[in-house]
Amino acid sequence: MKTKLALLSLVLTAGLTAADQPAACCAADAKPKAACCTSDEKADKAACCAEKSDAPAACCAEKAKPAACCAQVEKPKPAACCAVEVPVAKKPDACCAEIENRESKIQNFSSESLYQLEVGFTDDRDRPFTLASLRGRPVVLTMFFASCGYACPLLLTDMQAIRAKLPAEIRDQAAFVLVSFDVARDTPAALAKYREERQLDAQWTLLHGDDDAVRELAALLGVKFKLEADGQFAHSNLISILNPGGEVVHQRTGLQGGLDEAAQAIVAVSR
Repeated sequence: MKTKLALLSLVLTAGLTAADQPAACCAADAKPKAACCTSDEKADKAACCAEKSDAPAACCAEKAKPAACCAQVEKPKPAACCAVEVPVAKKPDACCAEIENRESKIQNFSSESLYQLEVGFTDDRDRPFTLASLRGRPVVLTMFFASCGYACPLLLTDMQAIRAKLPAEIRDQAAFVLVSFDVARDTPAALAKYREERQLDAQWTLLHGDDDAVRELAALLGVKFKLEADGQFAHSNLISILNPGGEVVHQRTGLQGGLDEAAQAIVAVSR
């Protein structure tokens, strides 16, 4: 009886087909087939087909999916999460911007213009002042010192006389400038006092500068000055007329003379 049962079992086992085999066959199969991986329980495809170059597409479909964002295609269209960076023009450093601005201003003046002078002054209200701020107006300018007892008061009188000779519309447009070469004593406060004593209105500009600024301006104008032992200055007596671009168009040398010519020069550059 036992022999018959054994023979029956052998016959039944031999009759099973490959399709009737359990899913476990996949793990050992070097080249799994699709049928091997499609059981009723939907065996784990990744476990069945891990790292097998010839695995069927259906088995490894999950691996074929592109990344969630920014997949490279023939004509890429960036997704919202991958916004294209727009190149922004690099801004110049502050120091570079300052240099560019200064060069731009200099280029607007001729090579003969005093307004290219980069040194600064201080007015009698203790405010920073540059000669270039006078641009666009005819200018009557002289260098002096406030404690002068003889020549400088005469220079001022001559400038006032020139002003009086101008037509009204030009007189109101012109600027009258006094620049002190007494850098130690002619402080903004001292110049403010001088303005009050001489009753100079807003059309007059009184300037104080450091030694470098004063000497550079004097050299450009051709003014010579020297501090004497008694504290007074020996100096040139020179009135300069500048056109609206800061160029010297006329100079009156000496005292109490050449006033008509100076006034005519101002009228000429005002037209």
